[in-house]
Amino acid sequence: MATATKSRSAKVARKTNETDISVSVDLDGSGVFNINTGIGFFDHMLEQLSKHALIDMTVKARGDLHIDDHHTVEDTGIAIGQALSQALGERRGINRYASLDLPMDETMTRAAIDVSGRPYLIWKVKFSRDKVGSFDTELFREFFHALAQNAGITLHIENLYGENNHHIAETCFKATARVLRMAIEPDPRQQGIIPSTKGTLNG
Repeated sequence: MATATKSRSAKVARKTNETDISVSVDLDGSGVFNINTGIGFFDHMLEQLSKHALIDMTVKARGDLHIDDHHTVEDTGIAIGQALSQALGERRGINRYASLDLPMDETMTRAAIDVSGRPYLIWKVKFSRDKVGSFDTELFREFFHALAQNAGITLHIENLYGENNHHIAETCFKATARVLRMAIEPDPRQQGIIPSTKGTLNG
């Protein structure tokens, strides 16, 4: 279930036989986070997403980690995406588009976003190892796919170069955070206006 709590804020609760997840977001926050999924590296990445998007975010997840991390990571992406979509509402008065090249030491990653109501993910990111710590690198794509599908955003992420797998992963989250921040910020030239000739950004 999802319920709006105030303007540009939302809470989502998602419970299945595999996971039990609660998420709250405030799009007009300052990047304050409280995140616990039971997966240390994933928590660290979600903290980057919150901090650099300036979205206050609480994420509590319990999942079948005795099997693997897949269900928890994917379902967390679903819940965060649903919360973002709920908080955005009709998406009036936002910038809608943004793109950014984000460096971190030897690594550069590009992200571009359209908060369009039409979900799509382009993922051009390769890792040289199967894991970062104990986290499966293939799950990064699963998270961003779930996020894009449920937030109703078109999201392109491309790692241009890099050697350190931790840096590659972190730049994906930071770059996404920054373009999300820019795209959902109010555009003072179109206050209250839906930025589309269709008159809707809900699909």
